[in-house]
Amino acid sequence: MTEEPSKTEASSEAEKQQKVLRPEAQRALAEAEARRRSYREAEARLPKEIGGRGGKEPGRYGDWEVKGLTSDF
Repeated sequence: MTEEPSKTEASSEAEKQQKVLRPEAQRALAEAEARRRSYREAEARLPKEIGGRGGKEPGRYGDWEVKGLTSDF
């Protein structure tokens, strides 16, 4: 029988190569994380809805969606 490298060995080598990021990529990831953090903080400051349907605001894109059906307003 011939010895073939396992798929797990190949994937671990690929992961090692992907872990080295260029400075531009590191900066982009840091900027994206900062945007996510500021969005979460802004969302946390919004008043909580009492008795609502839960989840994200259904009218946030200019239309209303309920159970997959959309209506514009």
